[in-house]
Amino acid sequence: MADITMYELPGCPYCAKVRSKLDELDLEYDVIEVPRTHAERTEVEEVSGQTGVPVISDEAQGVEGMHESDDIVEYLEETYA
Repeated sequence: MADITMYELPGCPYCAKVRSKLDELDLEYDVIEVPRTHAERTEVEEVSGQTGVPVISDEAQGVEGMHESDDIVEYLEETYA
């Protein structure tokens, strides 16, 4: 199990942006696909307090439930680049 977990919805362009950065930085990460319906996204809501994706958690850095793709990409660049 990787330290980084990403919650995503297949086909989501914001999720693809984060996934691309994770791959570019050659980081290991686990993916949890969320349901299409926001009301059914209980797992990601528990982690981040909201139902939008992408969301990442990074156990190694103590980050839980970070959302907003631009913020995630900036965090990954600052932390792992």
